[in-house]
Parts: sequence; C-alpha cells; structure tokens
Amino acid sequence: MTFSIRASRVLNSSNFLLLCTLSGGGVVTYSGSQSGAERPSIDANEPSKKKVVVLGTGWAATSFLKDLDASLYDVQVVSPRNYFAFTPLLPSVTCGTVEARSIVEPVRNIIKKRKGEIKFWEAECVKIDSSNKKVFCRSNIENLVGSGEFSLNYDFLVVAVGAQVNTFNTPGVKENCHFLKDVEDAQRIRLSVIDCFEKAVLPSLSDEEQRSNLHFVVVGGGPTGVEFAAELHDYVQEDLIKLYPTVKDKVKISLIQSGDHILNMFDERISSFAEQKFTRDGIEVQTGCRVLSVSDKNITVKVKSTGELCSVPHGLIVWSTGISTLPVVRDFMLEIGQAKRHVLATDEWLRVKECEDVYAIGDCSSIRQRKIMDDITAIFEAADKNKSGNLSIEEFQEVMDDIVLRYPQVEHYLKHKHVRDFTTLWKDLQGKECKEIDIEAFKLALSHADSQVKSLPATAQVAAQQGAYLARCFNRRNHAEEHPEGPRRFRESGRHKFLPFRYRHLGQFAPLGGEQAAAELPGDWVSMGHSTQWLWYSVYASKQVSWRTRVLVVSDWTRRFIFGRDSSRV
Repeated sequence: MTFSIRASRVLNSSNFLLLCTLSGGGVVTYSGSQSGAERPSIDANEPSKKKVVVLGTGWAATSFLKDLDASLYDVQVVSPRNYFAFTPLLPSVTCGTVEARSIVEPVRNIIKKRKGEIKFWEAECVKIDSSNKKVFCRSNIENLVGSGEFSLNYDFLVVAVGAQVNTFNTPGVKENCHFLKDVEDAQRIRLSVIDCFEKAVLPSLSDEEQRSNLHFVVVGGGPTGVEFAAELHDYVQEDLIKLYPTVKDKVKISLIQSGDHILNMFDERISSFAEQKFTRDGIEVQTGCRVLSVSDKNITVKVKSTGELCSVPHGLIVWSTGISTLPVVRDFMLEIGQAKRHVLATDEWLRVKECEDVYAIGDCSSIRQRKIMDDITAIFEAADKNKSGNLSIEEFQEVMDDIVLRYPQVEHYLKHKHVRDFTTLWKDLQGKECKEIDIEAFKLALSHADSQVKSLPATAQVAAQQGAYLARCFNRRNHAEEHPEGPRRFRESGRHKFLPFRYRHLGQFAPLGGEQAAAELPGDWVSMGHSTQWLWYSVYASKQVSWRTRVLVVSDWTRRFIFGRDSSRV
C-alpha cells in the first residue's frame, strides 16, 4: 500500500520525543493546556526538552505513557484510536458477556493524570523517516475540513503500533471471515451471530439452509480462538436456544487447527483438558487441518494426514491464526535493511537495530538476543585480568555475574541444568574441579547456553512489561549517563547504561466455558477447573486500567449471572 504525503502540512513541534507503538497503530499526543491560560515564561538558559513521539495506544504504548515522567520530555502521542482496549476480554464482548465500552478507557483520561504535559492526536502514522527523524501522519476522522496530513519531528521515536491479522494469503479470508483483533471486530461478530439465528428461523429456509446458517467455524486453536469458541458455546446454550428453541438442535461449532493440538503453547495437560472438555460440550475440534480457501458459503479444508479435501458450509467464520506486520512497519523495515524479517528487530534494550533513537515495543517487534558464543573470546580476554591465558575461580565467578545480566539465555541454561554454583560449569570430564581453565574449557562450559535463546510471545503481558521497562529507562536517562546501571561492556570499556530488558512470565489463562478455565502459573504450576475460573475473574478485574473499567466489567459479569446476555441487535 502506498500513501501520498503532503509535506506542506508540517506540524512545528519543537523538542518532541517520538514514541512509535505498533500495538496501537499510531502516535498519541495530548494537550493539557487550557484555553485562555497564560503560557509560562521560559528561561532562555533552560535546556530544551527532548521530543518524544509515541505511535499507538495499545498495551505497550499505554504502559509506557503511564510510567513515563512526562515532565522530563516534550511528549506527543499519535494513534488512530483515542482509547485503550483491554484486549483479553474481546471474546467476551463478541457474545455480550461484557459490553464493549466496559473494556475501553479514553486515552485522554489516562494521560491527563500523568506528571507533565502529553499531547494527543487522533491520526494514523503512514511513514517513518528515520534519516530525518520525522514521522508523517494522516487523520482518519471523517468529514474533516482540510487534508488532515501532518508531520512530526522527534528526538526519540517509540514504535508501538501493534500488528494486523495474518491471513497467510488464503483466498477469500479477507472478504468472508471475521477477525478478533480490536473492539470493532468484536462488535461486528456479536451482530453477525444474532443475524445467523434470525436468518435460520425464517420460514422460507430449508433444514439444510438452517444448519448452514448455524454452523460457526473458528480457525485457529490458540488462546483467542479457543476462548471465543467457549464463549460462543456458553452464549448458545445459556441464552440463545431459549430464544430460538426451534433450531436448538441445528447449531454446530467447529474449531479448526493446523497443528496436532489446540493451545499448543500451553502445558500439554491443559491442551488435553481443553480438547476433552470441548468434545464433551459438543464443540468439534479438527486438528491437523489446513484451510485452503473461503467463500461466502463454504470453507475448504485439507486434512494433512490423508490429503483429503472437504468443503463445509458455514454461517460465520472467525479467523484467529496469528499476526503480521502493518504496512507502515514493513516500509520502515525496508528503509533500514530489515526487509527479510517478519517483525522489527531490536536489541536487548528495545532499540531498533541500526536506528539509535528509535525504539519498538509490543507486537510489532522482536528482541534479537545476542549470542554469547559471538563474544566468547572478548569475554575471556576481559575476564583474564592478569593476561595469563587462564581464568582462576575468582575471575570466572566475577565475569559470570556480568554474563548472566548481559545474556539472559545463560540464566535459563543454568536453571535448565539445575546449576546453582558457577564453578560446577567448569569441572573436568572426571568431575574434579580445576584450579584454572583456558579459553577452550571456557567455551565448552558455555557452548550450549545459546540453545536457550527464545523469542517472546506476542502477548499483552510482554507488551506491558516492555512499555514499563522503557519508561523507566527514559526516566533515568540523565542519571545513567553519569552512573551506568547495566552490565559490563566486553568489547570496549565501561558499562551499559541500563540493564537489558528481562521478561518475567506471570502465567497465562485459557477460559474454556462452563465456568471453567485452565491456567499456567509461575513455578510450573498448572490449574484447571471451576476454581481457576474464579481466579481468572479476580486477575482480569485487578488488571483493568482504571477503576471505572474495573467497576463496569464486574457489573457486566454480575448482570450476566442474574439476567443473562443481551441478544438485541443494536
């Protein structure tokens, strides 16, 4: 997709730090100045603030803005959406368990509570010019007087615009499938479900046509697809069959997964529990199947094991099979030499590779962890203080402290091997401790650590932690210039300014319907059943971005328990 940018409408925003966030899809700015208020006088000797531009209002961007000390920077935010959405509850919105407005919080409500001034514009970033430190934006407001195109200069850019649904170029998907990526998607699905039932009860339809209209297909066996299938099943069984009793035996829900199991990123016990529960509930789980094409009436599927092709009629399809990069991000990746990658590559400090002052957080980026074996010689030379060609136990332990900070995979490797003492890494083959080790033994001790390098999942939890981490770095930037806090630099003198980003997994949930859920908790704990569902309620209520949304969500759950879900087509 190409965009025509009119550079004539350039917004003059001095000392502005650009934060580009992929999860929100834009740049967010907020003006806290009041009309008629007298501008404060500015001391000519006072240093100007760095300009920070933030693109997006998703999990990563909102977390960044909430923790950033905006008094230190000139902050502007740009996003095509003027709200933050609690996306884990989108499947609940599709069936009316939770209302759409209960999970969204206006961006201006969030940033007005921050220290300092943050400006917000409802617009979409269409081009990033890193060589000139400028972003081009276009308003998506309808019936706008003027072009609505403008540009912003930045000193620092944070890209957090999120991602889009990955269709894998499957024919007919964009035209005939629903996605579940934002609030608008959930609202469209809710209306379509009601439409399917209303059409099915029309007297002119045959039995076969009724069954086709009431066949709901979910493509993708990840958390989103599984939770939607569970929500839809509860909606049908608890509410809709009471309103449409003549077609209650003709409803069918199918879940198509290309892998061998659903929820394959969870513990296999959870995956097995979910499949067994769906089978008991009458949800058809088709694993090992790949969708070849989708039409307005049929979906064509290939069974991998047999090569058999089958075409199945449907009333509604929800496509939930992963994410891909947005056009603005792809263009930016092409500009900076990352065209062959799927997402923006950053270092361990969330800086975009080859772009010193551009940061990327959330679904649009992936941390490219540096491998320890690429630096092993430099590490050994830095640790060998007396240049003897060998490391003593003291030298080895001292350098290992910095290695664990700089290379997270080493810590994962040590935990995997249940190693508590660094000295056990350099025992000789007979199991006897050596007094010194040479470079070859040093390489051997750490040669398998890089096998623990893993990409982080594209989840709200990861995005929120990245935003909070980056905000802390920005808040302590001046202090870290004089007092570096990070690990030792092995190829040069000194230390890194900050500790690298370290993701802390706090667990994950998979609601399975019928007031049951499954969860992976810290410490390799697995929980399943009704008690886990109540844990899910408490965690998701506590994670709401404001007390307003917290109260609304809890009241929606209470209303559903008492009165059921609303099936009105409004």
